[in-house]
Amino acid sequence: MAELGIDLGTANTVVCDVAQGIVLDEPTVMLLRTGGVRRQRVLAVGRSASDLVGRAPMGIAAVRPLHDGVITDLETARVYLRAILRRIAPRPWQRGRIRAVIGVPVGATALERRALLEAADEAGISRATSLDESIAGAVGCGIDPLERRVHMVVDVGGGTAEVTAFCFGGIIAHRSCRVAGDEMTLAVYHYLREHHQLLAGELDAEAIKIRAGAEEEPSVVVQGRDAATGRPRLATVPVAEITEVLRPVTEAITQTLSACLDDLPPQAVGDVLADGVLVFGGGSLARGFDQGLERAFGFPIKLAEQPLTCVAEGAARSLRNPVLLDAYGRA
Repeated sequence: MAELGIDLGTANTVVCDVAQGIVLDEPTVMLLRTGGVRRQRVLAVGRSASDLVGRAPMGIAAVRPLHDGVITDLETARVYLRAILRRIAPRPWQRGRIRAVIGVPVGATALERRALLEAADEAGISRATSLDESIAGAVGCGIDPLERRVHMVVDVGGGTAEVTAFCFGGIIAHRSCRVAGDEMTLAVYHYLREHHQLLAGELDAEAIKIRAGAEEEPSVVVQGRDAATGRPRLATVPVAEITEVLRPVTEAITQTLSACLDDLPPQAVGDVLADGVLVFGGGSLARGFDQGLERAFGFPIKLAEQPLTCVAEGAARSLRNPVLLDAYGRA
């Protein structure tokens, strides 16, 4: 029986096999042929599909199965999950018995959780359990959510940003914000258009956001189409400008999440002060985000060693911890 931990994110899908480790880490994009046939046909998933975002020919659409971290179209999600399973287990007998834990946002409604489990069941996952992504990420970073000590984590993905405090098998406080990494990308896109008169594609804006967080050089070179002439053009953009563009988005996230402190019991403050707040997710890599979070929360901030894959790794580890799944999971 295959045992999988799945982080089905708005931006990226990460799958961790209990025995093999990370077996898939690719964009959550699917390429569908939509014209001239009754049934939509999957042409590509993951990175090969993402490469055609913004450049797909007529009759072919690049589709994102999730929005704000949850399923909005059950059929599209089912088709996507089935395609992912075929990538991981190409032979039919390998897909016969799959047990999986799938991460979901803490703020997801009961209906959104049910839609995810239904899509997983119809895709061929016979035994699926949903687990809050904050808990899965904590487990992936070595935290035990069952111990008698309060822990606080912040998960900033593509569609949602969440802060969760938990202890002894239960959630004490949490806040969700559906402003996250995708809004950072959109801010970069609008900035290039309005201040540099440069039209950049979605993939280019995403790449610039990521590069600005890790770039050691003072500027980045951006390619696109001149908004006035329509001709291709290169522009040199200072990294400091990109950081300032992202600041209003990151501040909106930190202000929303910091409201969680109002629900934190006074007795829990000492635990969080001692251990710090663990931060993971792709959005947490934005330059200056951790400093802004530390100013808003007043607690020390620690960035996860594997911020992009710890949710899937924690979901996989939880398959071997039935007590944890009984406490936090929903089948």
